[in-house]
Amino acid sequence: MTTHTSTAARGGGDSSAPARRLRQPPRRSSGLPDWVVPYALLLPGLLVIAALLLYPLYQMIDMSFHKVGLAQIKTTNPRPAEFVGFDNYTHIFESDLFWPSLRNTFAFAAVTVALTLLVGTLVGLLLNKLGKKMSTFVIVGIMAAWATPPTAQAIVWKWLFDSDAGVVNWALNLLPDWLSELVFGRSDWSGEPWFNDTLTLYFVLIVAVVWASFPFIAVSVLAGLKSIPSELYEAARVDGSRAFTTFRKITFPLLKPVFSVLMVLSIIWDFKVFTQLYLLAGGTVNREAFNLSLWSYAEAFSSPPKMGLGAAIAVVLTGILLVITFVYVRQIVKTEDVR
Repeated sequence: MTTHTSTAARGGGDSSAPARRLRQPPRRSSGLPDWVVPYALLLPGLLVIAALLLYPLYQMIDMSFHKVGLAQIKTTNPRPAEFVGFDNYTHIFESDLFWPSLRNTFAFAAVTVALTLLVGTLVGLLLNKLGKKMSTFVIVGIMAAWATPPTAQAIVWKWLFDSDAGVVNWALNLLPDWLSELVFGRSDWSGEPWFNDTLTLYFVLIVAVVWASFPFIAVSVLAGLKSIPSELYEAARVDGSRAFTTFRKITFPLLKPVFSVLMVLSIIWDFKVFTQLYLLAGGTVNREAFNLSLWSYAEAFSSPPKMGLGAAIAVVLTGILLVITFVYVRQIVKTEDVR
């Protein structure tokens, strides 16, 4: 007798049943070639940049080749701007204010960028050594200075250095006469006019800008320090490396990309400082204290307004910044390629 064992009894499936296949949902095609998709995704951002940055830049460059005054900007029956070619640029380089303004711009930026990076790096190293609670407390405190609007910054520092009621003059008068004479060559600071002389005015401006700028550098350096493996510092400690040597051979090389970006940003910010200088100097009265930004404003909005000339000065400043940034970034890229 032949016994037929069913497939079901053996635990198998029916051989005649079709095998089940996992079906993936069909991939939706955008209808665009693959190489076009990244550019299509970037297009909205590029349009916003073009509307907010590129078009005003074009307007500024176009205005620099025209004579623009009250007759051209009045709301009723404005006259068309007269095309003057390179006359505005010729006037800039022939003006007695060009070289002093350029000197003030470069000197202020060089000193301020160096001090900002130095102070910010030192504070960043300090924050890295503090505990979590104390580090958070200090970060909140210094970022309050960074978040303060430039107008408020200038008003606070102008009050601190006020000749009659300023805290700085009051504090300097508290110093012993022999110490004040030894350090500053004088003992009486009553009525000291800090904002009348160009040198002391820029001293106050440097202090104000560094005070407001170093928190961003410090927090950026702190973020970079958190990414460095602690094993490297432990090995340096075992080898008996001192703090400065450790910073020079470990911290600085690993944070060099961070410092490069911070350097470029600081140069751009400090080259075009305007609000603090305008308020500390009391407007455009002290022409010896002009930098390129304040000179551009003075030409564009003083009576009679010469907006074409002011735009030309702004174009010169923008060109200088582009050249400096291009040279610096190119040097960074070449250094990275060599490494």
